[in-house]
Amino acid sequence: MKKQRQPETQSGKTAKPKKRKPMSTGSLPSLRSMRDLLADFGMLGSRRMSATEEAQLLMYEAWDASTTKQRIAMARQALAISPRCADAYVLLAEEFARSRDESLELYRQGVEAGERTLGKKRFQAYTGCFWGVLETRPYMRARAGLAQTLWSVGRHDEAIEHYWAMLRLNPNDNQGIRDLLMPCLIETQRDEEAEKLFRQYKDDGMAVWMYSRALLDFRKHGDSPVANRALEAAIKENRFIPPYLLGRKKLPRRLPGHYGYGDVNEAVLYAFGNQRAWQAMPGAMEWLGTRTA
Repeated sequence: MKKQRQPETQSGKTAKPKKRKPMSTGSLPSLRSMRDLLADFGMLGSRRMSATEEAQLLMYEAWDASTTKQRIAMARQALAISPRCADAYVLLAEEFARSRDESLELYRQGVEAGERTLGKKRFQAYTGCFWGVLETRPYMRARAGLAQTLWSVGRHDEAIEHYWAMLRLNPNDNQGIRDLLMPCLIETQRDEEAEKLFRQYKDDGMAVWMYSRALLDFRKHGDSPVANRALEAAIKENRFIPPYLLGRKKLPRRLPGHYGYGDVNEAVLYAFGNQRAWQAMPGAMEWLGTRTA
């Protein structure tokens, strides 16, 4: 397989792969003044807020509450105001549920609540730019949680279907859904779909993407120049990842809340989400160990 040619700039020089902006891995923006912000943008006008909007404002406060007990209480209060508050189900799934089955049900309720809140017309109108519209975000958070939980309980086909659907709704992928989907595709040997996803985000220059490229190249070509070049490029981008994948360094008990290009936090998050995909591929760990000895 030929090495893909990078896109060229108008000057004729080869353009470097684009890097995504490092994100917080679970935080929400601080929105204590959301009511004023909505008014400033004319989203409320002179009308009264709906029950769902009131509940959502309470949830923005809940995410910032200092204790789990407070957050859970506020989520329940939000649902008492409006059962259509998707973020309340998300918080309860993450911080109150005592089993994966319970989390699954709460996320499912959150997705349904988000769908009811948006309605069919707005859902269709926003397709292709979800997340860019503020009111879609609780739904997208709930659906991401649902997909991750489905995967964790072995319902892989359903999880993958949800991830693809989210990328159709929001191709810009502000949530980093592609980083969750790629190891699922590799682990389940859906190589054609993995290649499709690589083509869809061909300009992605993040280390997490480059290591997945190397892993798939190894399955397709074995210990070959193609796979070795891909791995060398990935290591150059983030040299901290192999020790975590190989178990030479232990993953921390608590995942970092943010990461930067090529840093240790990025390595921890990649290893946490992709170690199983590497372990499931025969010979991949041995190849990685040999190339990073």
